[in-house]
Amino acid sequence: MTYFTMAKAVRGGLLAAAALLVASATPAQAAPRQAPPDNWLYLTVTQGEARAGDTPGKLLLCNPPKGPARAAEACAELEAAGGDIGGIPQKDTFCTMIYAPVTAHARGEWNGRPVAYTKTFSNPCVMAASTGSLFARST
Repeated sequence: MTYFTMAKAVRGGLLAAAALLVASATPAQAAPRQAPPDNWLYLTVTQGEARAGDTPGKLLLCNPPKGPARAAEACAELEAAGGDIGGIPQKDTFCTMIYAPVTAHARGEWNGRPVAYTKTFSNPCVMAASTGSLFARST
């Protein structure tokens, strides 16, 4: 009888130890982190050919549209162009031939792909005709 009682006690102890091992091996659940938005761009426009860091910019978020004054229009144009700023259709407009260069900068992410865009335009009107609402100034 002692043998069976001892075997039951050992078996119970082993089961308890196994349960402790399983419980301690399970990783603690971390608080869920909010994923960054997939479609966002940090936009700046500088006078001349200055670097992007020389002028404060604006953050454009597209899910839902937030940021610059014409965020919804800019997001729709980007969506139609597949996130390619150079793919935004050129608007038919008349611009003066005054040389007042501006450089448009955009960096961010569109549908999980990195976006990096820098282009110098001869003046703000030409920039607006080429980039739609993306770099539009709030007036």
